[in-house]
Amino acid sequence: MKNNYASFVLIYLSFLVLSGTANAERLVREFNGNKSITTAEFVVKEPWILDWRVNSNFKESMGLEVSLVDAKTGFLIGRILKTKYAGNGVKMFNKDGRYRLRISSSLTNWNFKIKELSVDEADSYSAKSQ
Repeated sequence: MKNNYASFVLIYLSFLVLSGTANAERLVREFNGNKSITTAEFVVKEPWILDWRVNSNFKESMGLEVSLVDAKTGFLIGRILKTKYAGNGVKMFNKDGRYRLRISSSLTNWNFKIKELSVDEADSYSAKSQ
């Protein structure tokens, strides 16, 4: 009886460890600020997300634009976020790479988290209804 219980606990703990590592998103980098900057580079494997939050004490005058830049060449890949309103959201990407964020901020407090996802997690994301 004692042996069966120990085997059950071992199997259960193994399942928890394996399922936790297979499905857990991994924080790669986090950037916070309120000024216009180009971030330090970060390296990601696909799929990955940009989890963003912006706010301001001057909501009528705030503005933010974020572009993705290839860290090796410095070339602009494209604008990934532009807003004049406080809010948050998530943008998913399906390409590995070494990148930087170019942030143009006016009276805006911002927080960006770069997270790698498992394929199962990426499949659970869907586009927001327009």
